[in-house]
Amino acid sequence: MGKKISILIVDDEESVRDSLYNWFIEDGYCVECAENAKKALSILESKNFNIILADIKMPGMDGLEMQRRIKSLNKDSIVIIMTAFASVDSAVQALKDGAYDYITKPFDPDDLSHLIRNATKQISLKAENEALKEKFVSLENIDDLIGNSEAMLKVLKEVETVAQSNSSVIITGESGTGKELIARAIHSNSQRKYFPLVSVHCGALTESLLESELFGHEKGAFTGAMYNRKGRFEMADGGTIFLDEIATISAKMQVELLRVLESKNFVRVGGNKEITSDFRVICATNRDLKKMVEKGTFREDLY
Repeated sequence: MGKKISILIVDDEESVRDSLYNWFIEDGYCVECAENAKKALSILESKNFNIILADIKMPGMDGLEMQRRIKSLNKDSIVIIMTAFASVDSAVQALKDGAYDYITKPFDPDDLSHLIRNATKQISLKAENEALKEKFVSLENIDDLIGNSEAMLKVLKEVETVAQSNSSVIITGESGTGKELIARAIHSNSQRKYFPLVSVHCGALTESLLESELFGHEKGAFTGAMYNRKGRFEMADGGTIFLDEIATISAKMQVELLRVLESKNFVRVGGNKEITSDFRVICATNRDLKKMVEKGTFREDLY
C-alpha cells in the first residue's frame, strides 16, 4: 500500500497502551490510543483506522458493544479483540459479530505481530481489489468475480497487461469460472474498447452453421439464405471477437480460422469477394488444449 497502516489501540490499562504503542511505532505503523470505548468512538467520528485493537473488558462500554457501534458507523476497519482466557467465549461472540480475530492476554509479541501482518495483508489485498473494481467498473458482477481471492487478483492484473497488447488470447478454465467476463475485461480495457465485442458460442453450432455465423453468407448461398448477411468476423471490425468453446470446432473450421487469423481476410459463404476485417481474437475453452494438440485433435499452430 502507498501509505502507512493506521492502528487505534483501545485499552483501559495505560501500561498495555504504552507497550503496544511503542511496538507498533517501531514497526512503522501510524498509531493512536484511547483509554475507553467512548473515547475511541469519538476519535472514529473524525478519523479512519485500518486496524482497531480493542480490549474486550473495559469500564463502561465493553469491546463487544464498541464493535457493534463501529459497524453501525459503516467503518471499514479490521477489528481485533484482546481478551483474557476467562473471556474467550465473549471473543468468539465478537468473531460472530464480525471481528477479524482475537488474541489472548498476556500475548506473545511475535504472535501479535503475525496477526497484524496477516490483517495488513488483507487490507492491501482489499485495496488492490477496489482499484481493480474501479478499472473494470463497467462490468456486471465484477464483485462476484474478484471477491477477496488472491488468485483472481493475479488474473485481473494479467488482464490489465494483456489488454494493452493486440495478441490473440486463449482463456482456459472450468465452466462457470467467468471466462467471458475476463474476455470482456480485456476488451473494455484495450484500445479496441470503442468498437464492438462480438461473441460466438462455437459449441452450440454445427459446422455449417458456424461457418455461416463467422463468415456471413450471400443471398442464395443455401436453402433459406434469402438475403446477404454479415458474419461475426465482419461485425467485429475494429473490435474483438470472442470465440467460446473453441475446442469444439471441427478440423476444417480450425484450418479456416487459422487462415483468417493470419490474413484477416475471408469470403462469405456463397460469395467470391474477399473481405478484410481488423479484429482481435479471444478464445475460451474448458478443455485441455495441450493434450488435444498432443492427440492431434487440435492444431498446434492455433494453440
